[in-house]
Amino acid sequence: MANIRHMQAQNAAKLRNGTHDNPFAVLGSHNEAVRVFSPDAQSVQLIQGDVVTDLSLDGAHLWVGPPVAGDYKIQVCAADGSLTQFDDAYRFGPVLGELDAYFLSEGTHKQLWQVLGAHVMIHERVRGTHFAVWAPNARRVSVIGDFCDWDGRRLPMRRIGTSGIWEIFIPNVGEGAAYKYEILTDNAVLQKADPVGFGAEHAPATASVVRDISGYGWSDQSWMASRAKAQDRSAPMSIYEVHLGSWRRVGSDARPLSYKEHAQDLVEYVRDMGFTHIEIMPVSEFPFDGSWGYQPVGLYAPTIRFGPPHEFRDLVDAAHQAGIAVLIDWVPGHFPADPHGLAQFDGSFLYEHADPREGFHQDWNTLIYNYGRVEVRNFLVANALFWLEEYHVDGLRVDAVASMLYRDYSRAADQWVPNEDGGRENYEAIAFLRETNVAAYGANEGIVTVAEESTSFPGVSAPVHNDGLGFGFKWNMGWMNDTLRFMAEDPVHRKYHHHLMTFGIEYAWSENFILPISHDEVVHGKGSMLTKMPGDRWQQFANLRAYYGFMWGHPGKKLLFMGCEFAQPEEWNHDGQLNWDAAAQPMHSGVQSLVRDLNHLYARCPALHALDCDPSGFEWVNGGDTEQSTLSFLRHGPDGTASVLVVCNFTPITRTSYRVGVPKSGRWREILNTDAAIYGGSNTGNHGELMAQSAAHLGQPACIEMTLPGLSAVMFEWQDEIDVIGEHHG
Repeated sequence: MANIRHMQAQNAAKLRNGTHDNPFAVLGSHNEAVRVFSPDAQSVQLIQGDVVTDLSLDGAHLWVGPPVAGDYKIQVCAADGSLTQFDDAYRFGPVLGELDAYFLSEGTHKQLWQVLGAHVMIHERVRGTHFAVWAPNARRVSVIGDFCDWDGRRLPMRRIGTSGIWEIFIPNVGEGAAYKYEILTDNAVLQKADPVGFGAEHAPATASVVRDISGYGWSDQSWMASRAKAQDRSAPMSIYEVHLGSWRRVGSDARPLSYKEHAQDLVEYVRDMGFTHIEIMPVSEFPFDGSWGYQPVGLYAPTIRFGPPHEFRDLVDAAHQAGIAVLIDWVPGHFPADPHGLAQFDGSFLYEHADPREGFHQDWNTLIYNYGRVEVRNFLVANALFWLEEYHVDGLRVDAVASMLYRDYSRAADQWVPNEDGGRENYEAIAFLRETNVAAYGANEGIVTVAEESTSFPGVSAPVHNDGLGFGFKWNMGWMNDTLRFMAEDPVHRKYHHHLMTFGIEYAWSENFILPISHDEVVHGKGSMLTKMPGDRWQQFANLRAYYGFMWGHPGKKLLFMGCEFAQPEEWNHDGQLNWDAAAQPMHSGVQSLVRDLNHLYARCPALHALDCDPSGFEWVNGGDTEQSTLSFLRHGPDGTASVLVVCNFTPITRTSYRVGVPKSGRWREILNTDAAIYGGSNTGNHGELMAQSAAHLGQPACIEMTLPGLSAVMFEWQDEIDVIGEHHG
């Protein structure tokens, strides 16, 4: 008897001190007694039907009574006389089963979000929320929130075997409740947001929020059934990259549009402009606006900045109904060290490496996931599937892949740890990326994954079974850097840098490429796309129009950051909105009209997109006219489709009677001219059609003579009856 009383006193002390790691063994109804831990209660009663039983105080805060069977409620009388009645969380059995615990421990639970996090449910005939979190090295984990006065002693969780998972079902807690996990370590008490939380408070508050993400009524069945064709390598892909916080702002407080407002305004704008895809910069919850989302804390929560989770679905659904795909930026390459986040989550180096040479990003002052730990890899792979399955996004653009592939990325010689073979490749990250791509493509028909990868790592977009990383596409950073260097040169000097415009073809089919003009090119002192161009104001616009014509004619899918489509004059500012006033001015609206027409032409002409990733779709006509800084090439489509001739002039000198070889004699129509008056140009050109003569020229069996405007790109198509886009008005 003395031993029993001693154990009871120990249990009471541990509960009072918040150090009990097995509360379900003590609290609730057991063979010998029912026990309730209730600090500051004046009295506690157990209610079962019409029977009310007074519980007695057994040590500080621990109330005890005779055991009961079946359902019951607890009624607490506080010091001020107020009464609170609730279901006892400690009378409910576990929600997770042995199979869930096994897969979680093994790191193979591909639908991790269905068991971890906060789930509104009915359990044992009572509505509430089930909470589950992985914290294997914690001494005690509790759920805290307003529902328990943020007191970690009140709702300590049940440990599930040796899985490292802690869980509890809390009755009468539901949608909108803010919560955190309080974690007792060997030397600290931590308060952490939920790694698998589906919602979050508005920054600077840092709690997770219970969100019921079930039951959305999708209306995109037609899109989902057809998107595999829309996202095939042979389909047109023109991507509009968007930062939701600064695309457009409204109201006296200049607030960003909500998800629902973007679903109307952004989707309609993208549809009108002819872009096939919207790529949204990271939407996973993040604490600091200035990170643009690239330092996420809540990987499973769409940021609350623009609305709750279902309203993000409204945006995706609206895009799909308009025939537009949605990609999101996904950031598995690093995470911030904010105290409420994943850093030393349970007091140990759980998600990150302990060694800063492996676990700390010097460039960004962030932490690096331990890709070699199965539970961490499972957390990330499942997150990729979560966005694809729960939010119907059509693809993931994976940020900073180069930083993941190499252990010595941006590190001094003594600041990195070689792999097991003494090399610099990060085998664990490579395996993780491959696993993610295999899982994503295997589970979701028609999706795409895109790598932002800036090195020459081989096979980024090759299948995993061919020793590739398994991405669908890769950003062509080399093409972007080279061509922008060329365009920054004064035209008089461009002949000395001609190779910068042609070198991209040497490796154009080594990967499935996207040509990216992203947000990175218009921030941090780089200027806008317009100010990158040399010359006076007219020449800057002409240069930019010529560059866009070249870009849309060049093999590779297209990506353009918001504002670049109308030649925004300033750098992008994430704290404001795009300069829509400038967009209404004639020269800017001319560029906007050009990009719209380029998109529609690109989608209409198979020659401009169907063989983007196939060398048979490209043929130089004259890539070596360095003295005149001109380029001419043919884009070919599948058999039976008309070829398109692209001719570019990167000097301000108009060239008359300029001869270009073509593969067929007959009628060639000028289908686009970046110097057209409707785009803000001088309206110099060929005004419709040219007849090719059967006279061989530069390896082609026929040739045409054209007027090639200065600082322009022109396109011609061989076909009897075609629509002319950007036809001259004079």
